[in-house]
Amino acid sequence: MSQQQHPLDPHFSPSRRGLLRSASAAAALPFVASLGALHAREALAAGNTALIDSPYGPIAPVNDLTTGLPLLQLPPGFSYKSFGWTGDLMSNGKPCPAAHDGMGVVASRRVGRSTEIVLVRNHEVGTGSDASHFGAAAVYDTGTSSGSFSNGGTTNLVFRDGNWVRIDANLGGTRTNCAGGITPWGSWLSCEEVGSDSLSNAGRKHGYVFECAADPAQTTGQPIVGMGRFAHEAVAIDPASGIAYLTEDSSGKSGFYRYIPEVHPGHLGSLAQGGRLQMAKVKGRNNVNIAPAQLDQAYELEWVDIANPDQNRGNATGPEGATISSAAGPFVQGWAQGALRMNRGEGIWYFDGKLYVMDTSGGSINRGAIWELELASQTLTCIYSTASTTVGNMGDNLTVSPRGGLLICEDGGGVTDSFGFGERLMGLASEGDAYIFAKNNYNVSAAQLSAVGKRSSLAGDRRGTEFCGACFDPSGRYLFVNMQTPGISFAITGPWAKGPL
Repeated sequence: MSQQQHPLDPHFSPSRRGLLRSASAAAALPFVASLGALHAREALAAGNTALIDSPYGPIAPVNDLTTGLPLLQLPPGFSYKSFGWTGDLMSNGKPCPAAHDGMGVVASRRVGRSTEIVLVRNHEVGTGSDASHFGAAAVYDTGTSSGSFSNGGTTNLVFRDGNWVRIDANLGGTRTNCAGGITPWGSWLSCEEVGSDSLSNAGRKHGYVFECAADPAQTTGQPIVGMGRFAHEAVAIDPASGIAYLTEDSSGKSGFYRYIPEVHPGHLGSLAQGGRLQMAKVKGRNNVNIAPAQLDQAYELEWVDIANPDQNRGNATGPEGATISSAAGPFVQGWAQGALRMNRGEGIWYFDGKLYVMDTSGGSINRGAIWELELASQTLTCIYSTASTTVGNMGDNLTVSPRGGLLICEDGGGVTDSFGFGERLMGLASEGDAYIFAKNNYNVSAAQLSAVGKRSSLAGDRRGTEFCGACFDPSGRYLFVNMQTPGISFAITGPWAKGPL
């Protein structure tokens, strides 16, 4: 597959869009292709990203086309439909689980004259009382721990011709399914963000990656042990090499990993057939902390092998004596060989031969940094670092649109800016500066919810809760994104061509 193709659309290529190359059209250029402009911007002198006005215009409350409630603030011309709320009935008659998190488009197909899109969505639930595991097609852990079951997992969402269709249960019996990533062959890798070594009464460990199929009946519910046992956040696959890159969300002891599969090109189930786990190291230097990042700071990477991906937690001691207590087993092994660390590795996304990696509490004030990894040269460069919560407030999941625009889901508890208080979706302009694309506007009463058939228990002011799971369909017409609490998925559409997204 060409490195410029979307994994679900073999005909997509940015060059086929005939984008203007004049200076007046700079805002329309693909974000990734114009990163050279980062070196020329005024903010570079301070080493931090600047906030600019959005090319899409100022945001304001917009009513949901499904419920009529003003759940989001969006730019002029944009609309959205909500679906898959916590408690909504799924196709199996069970209520939809809560805590919506990472999400990806795994299929885009023709059904008669219709275009149908299938997404897999994580639910960041730990343990609870649901012994049915919400009727999931595949269940990993049926045992209990202190009387509670592993109640995390995934659901599938079906979207056809601009309308939501249904929710199907997919994977159950897992814990704290945070983010993950799509595969080039059309499946979803769901990552457990679990750092402990606790077992259920069934003797099953957690902290793994699971592959979820577009057809839930094909999901096995078995972990890919070779990809490591640690507080996984997200994963992105280089389609050219088949190598999967993984982030770890463990404060101050987060490694950056890659998994080299034995089978390439891959297919459903191929990652579980074996591979080699490695951890990133700054070439020629031991135990570098890359978290205090500034714009254009760069490192050349090399990789060290992790002999036992399933090793228990322990104290990590580096070759020069630097010790970190209670780290994941893979981190312990990598740190002993001089591997690097970041503060909290979270979102990661592949686009056009590069990876974009978020350190949620990296940067100059520990509120977010984004690294670009040039895969061909294995050079890691900081392209975003915030020195103000108004500019950026702990970005978490991120995505790149088919047009090359980078979008960030914030998870910092909300920001008060010129549009009021709320959590935000932030874009990066072609010059590399940040702008506000959308804002959480969820402040709904029990009466309002009851009137539209939703659970009254979801009432309240949730404007400070995070966005997550942002992803585009292959055509770039729809942005899908989750609001983790109270648990809602959105399909957003509008005049994308006005900006880089």
